[in-house]
Amino acid sequence: MTEVYGDQVRFVFKDLPLSTHPQAFKAAEAAQCAHAQERFWEYHDKLFANQRAMAIPDLKRYAGELDLDQLAFDACLDSGETADLVRQDIAEAESYGVTSTPMFFINGRLISGALPFETFETVINDELARGER
Repeated sequence: MTEVYGDQVRFVFKDLPLSTHPQAFKAAEAAQCAHAQERFWEYHDKLFANQRAMAIPDLKRYAGELDLDQLAFDACLDSGETADLVRQDIAEAESYGVTSTPMFFINGRLISGALPFETFETVINDELARGER
């Protein structure tokens, strides 16, 4: 999106680890630990590419594969220091009635599901046009 729209859009990711995925909460914590090293998106992509392997040893291995500071990452993950950030995201999602993923908001307009880029493009263009009025 940012490649197409540049600074006209802001993309914000929020965690919503679903209870149907027992390792999702810890994986969300791990992603926040990677964020502390400014590597969130790379780690995020690694998690999505390896959704069947998210035990704690896997989460730590991914950090190593991405050349993160392994000691800092492991300490972060082991301490649970990012758990409150994940819980805050969950509470925010619940306050908006979000119960599934993926879910998107574009200027308050809800878009649910993994949809083609064209769907988002239409809504974004509509919102940008409204902003110009």
